[in-house]
Amino acid sequence: MKSFLKDTVTIIVMAAVLFVGMQFTVQRYEVEGPSMQNNFYNGQQLMVNKIVYYFHEPQRGDVIIFMMPELSTEGYIKRIIGLPGEYIVINDGIAYIHQKDGTSFPLHEPYIASQPLSDYTGGVIPENHYFVMGDNRNNSSDSRSGWTLPRDNIIGKVWLSIWPMSLFGLIPDYAYADN
Repeated sequence: MKSFLKDTVTIIVMAAVLFVGMQFTVQRYEVEGPSMQNNFYNGQQLMVNKIVYYFHEPQRGDVIIFMMPELSTEGYIKRIIGLPGEYIVINDGIAYIHQKDGTSFPLHEPYIASQPLSDYTGGVIPENHYFVMGDNRNNSSDSRSGWTLPRDNIIGKVWLSIWPMSLFGLIPDYAYADN
């Protein structure tokens, strides 16, 4: 009987530790709205890695969940396009990254369904801020509206699609050459 009680307590403690650990490392998120189509859809459920940015800074191309500046009531999903110290210009549907050292390059974006219909020129992205856009460029409220995303507002990086099952799988990363 002592062995059974000891095993039961051990299992309960392990389950509690696992549950608490999961709460700090991953989070489920449900996509709302069309701003990330054709890659993420309304009602799609995703798992978000909440600890990845303790080990490295957010990268261009990362799909993230964040709290909107000044509207911190629910999470939003967008893709990081611009990094601190850069500025973004969109001309004829192509996003150009202008870096701190004066160099610039066009951003290859295989994940967007259609190019943005309007041009855009932004200011320098402040330190510890990011420029984010939805993949559905013509139906997304994002940094082109005049705001940048503070680093502290990022909840985590989208890692896995879990529902619907037809979309189950890891979220692809896009490696960009900054030249």
